[in-house]
Amino acid sequence: MPRPAAWLLALGLVLGQAPVFAGELEQAQKLWLAGQRPQALGLLEQSLAKTPNDLKLRFALGVMRMEQGELKQAQAIFTQLSQDFPDLADPYNNLAVIHASQGELDLAQAALNQALSLQADHAQALENLADLLLRQAEKAYQRALKAQATPSANTSTKLRLTQSLLREMDARRP
Repeated sequence: MPRPAAWLLALGLVLGQAPVFAGELEQAQKLWLAGQRPQALGLLEQSLAKTPNDLKLRFALGVMRMEQGELKQAQAIFTQLSQDFPDLADPYNNLAVIHASQGELDLAQAALNQALSLQADHAQALENLADLLLRQAEKAYQRALKAQATPSANTSTKLRLTQSLLREMDARRP
């Protein structure tokens, strides 16, 4: 799933729509990266009070809330964005990240499928889907081992390899 601060690049890709308060968005991003998170959130919220429908400001606020661990607030923002901009893949991708972080793998997969139906070449959604499928494979191998009267060495090997890859992926996340 996405790495922290990778959202800055993603935000630049979210539609070509230029926000009315681009300077404030840029300032909020600088504050965020400088570790001044409350100030960044406050600036975005002030800007949104002036332009509540600005896509980029709303998206940035959702990402910041997500990175702060404020998943309910982030989920509400991305859900509303997916309703207001149903042809945009990015809110669905971010909803998938939230669902996956909460262990809701089926909901995460549905959100990623929606993102990819809107934008088949969405690189981050494709990577997130691959990560999700790997986590689902781990669960399936675990269930297969429990269901086997005599545990299969082949299934055990596949489970170990899958878990090793997942540990390596998790260790590389900032």
